[in-house]
Amino acid sequence: MVEAHIRGVGNALAAGWRVLERAGSGRCAALDAVEEAVVVMEDDETFDAGRGSFLNRDGRVQLDALIMDGATLRAGGVGCVERLRNPVRAARKILSESPHLYFVGEGAERFAAQHGLPLCKNEDLIIPREVERLRQYQADANSHGNELFAPAADDETISHDTVGAVALDCNGNIAAATSTGGTLNKAPGRLGDSSLIGCGCYADNQSAAASTTGWGEPIMKLVLAKWTIDRIAAGNLPEWAAQEAVNYLKQRVNGHGGIIVLDPEGHFGIAHNTPRMAWAYKTVKQQESGVERSG
Repeated sequence: MVEAHIRGVGNALAAGWRVLERAGSGRCAALDAVEEAVVVMEDDETFDAGRGSFLNRDGRVQLDALIMDGATLRAGGVGCVERLRNPVRAARKILSESPHLYFVGEGAERFAAQHGLPLCKNEDLIIPREVERLRQYQADANSHGNELFAPAADDETISHDTVGAVALDCNGNIAAATSTGGTLNKAPGRLGDSSLIGCGCYADNQSAAASTTGWGEPIMKLVLAKWTIDRIAAGNLPEWAAQEAVNYLKQRVNGHGGIIVLDPEGHFGIAHNTPRMAWAYKTVKQQESGVERSG
């Protein structure tokens, strides 16, 4: 599915860039851009976000998302939602229209519906590929007498495919968003790093914006997005901080994953310690995408 991943991140990039091109002064277009980019990937069955996400142990989709505005430090997050096609839309509504930062489960769905977002059936988010993936994993686990609720944390062969975006607009504002379906065969109600502020997502105009992907539990232990941004605030360039972050993730807690980072001057970093991570970027000068770049 390499080509599908490259095509998917390319489509998301185009959607975010269109927002930045259309935007004028006086608003944080970066926030709009990361939202639209993530929506494209939530709608793309290739990724573990929205429709096509990994199934939990009970065969259901449970989604998490966070979006954060670097200009104001406002954020919105949802966790364990089962009836939202685009959880990042609900996260944006929370950021814009609620004094709270985070809603989970039924409460998040109720808030979304009250603010004009349509609800769907959980079955609408499930595709045959993931039904078969779960069936095969559970069959293999049972044949070995293994009752793990999810693949082992050091298993790099299991794709995670969490999606994220970071953006810088013409006003100098940065933003970040992350969205996921979590891990294969996870226990119902399990929450990963993606929607937790500072773990899977963070943005601050005074330092940088970051989004992570990978195994959530190790990332949460290190509050990795904020850890990386603090290195940039201390004077490190994003490309060095990103690589330092994935090295720290592996050395400190034997974790694996990847990170994208962007600062208010337009410097960015892409790093991962997994065999592959789909990525794409665009600036006024160039555009590039791939699946194996590291550092």
